[in-house]
Amino acid sequence: MQTPLVTVVVTQRERFGVTQESLESLYANTDEPFELVYIDGKSPRRIARYLEEQAEARGFRRVRTERYLTPNEARNMGVAEARTKYVAFVENDVIYTPGWLGNLVRCAEETDAAIVAPLICQGFPYHTEIHHAGGEYTPLDRIDEFLDDERSSGRREIAEKMYGHGEPLEAWDGRLQRHDTGFCEFHCVLVRRDIFDVIGPLDEAMLCTKEHIDFSMSVRRAGRRVVFEPTSLVTYLFPNRHRPLEPSDWAFFLLRWSDTWERKSLHHFRDKWQLRETAYFKDRYRNTGWRRVQGVIRPQVRQLPVIGRSDLLVRIAVRLIRPLEHLHNRWHVARHGRRDAANDSWSSQSSPVDSAA
Repeated sequence: MQTPLVTVVVTQRERFGVTQESLESLYANTDEPFELVYIDGKSPRRIARYLEEQAEARGFRRVRTERYLTPNEARNMGVAEARTKYVAFVENDVIYTPGWLGNLVRCAEETDAAIVAPLICQGFPYHTEIHHAGGEYTPLDRIDEFLDDERSSGRREIAEKMYGHGEPLEAWDGRLQRHDTGFCEFHCVLVRRDIFDVIGPLDEAMLCTKEHIDFSMSVRRAGRRVVFEPTSLVTYLFPNRHRPLEPSDWAFFLLRWSDTWERKSLHHFRDKWQLRETAYFKDRYRNTGWRRVQGVIRPQVRQLPVIGRSDLLVRIAVRLIRPLEHLHNRWHVARHGRRDAANDSWSSQSSPVDSAA
């Protein structure tokens, strides 16, 4: 058997309900030999049983905690378990296409890139609408100057741009080429494991947002390449009417996208990189909680008699609910902070059989 070059580290993005579909897609579409580490942060009982059974049957390692994890915390736990040349970070709501992993590895071998980002689509139907085809936070020809503390004058200004976001994939036919890019997305990304010997572990003070840009900036500052590889294609399943959140997802989702975690992440990102407090940050402070509106509040309001049949009444109801929801969210974060302090433990389930497609 060929020795795997890659450890696939699966972490839980924001929910649990599509776990089985995503894991089955991973195995069905991966021909490249790989090891698998699954970081299971307090998944519901039904999902936990499924992952336990799959770890036993397929021979992968499952690391279980009895508390919810921040994204970078979970990824660092996965890196600690890896021994291969590469780590592929993927989230538990991703659907894959044949060749996704092999094409990332080939790109990394040919370019010596520290990060290789695939073409990421979003939503349903799968693989039809672009989410991320590379991106930048400053013009690419100015990145080295932007990241150099001595050469950058004053505090930096960030201007995030995702290529192709929300556009039909077919509209980009023939225009997607391998190229150096500003940042990856953690929905799916291949990373050389030894880069962590250079830059250290992922920053766990980045609790829930902009951690992908922070990581990409750290890698570029270390003089390493970030490359976009369009022949690798996956789709991220964000919560919508085709794949709504399940009630068992709510507690994690509300914490993952809490006002507290978002603001702490943005403040840390701003201060760490000496970024100016521009509209980039102010707009995000003002819009904290928008994912909770889309994922939980609005779908529940739409189920109400009478109100749910009128878009106008739904908008009014959401606007009235939001102040109370912000208060509830602060209580939710505090409640889980107390619980997590009492349940800060983890266990590892492994099998002597290597994972392979």
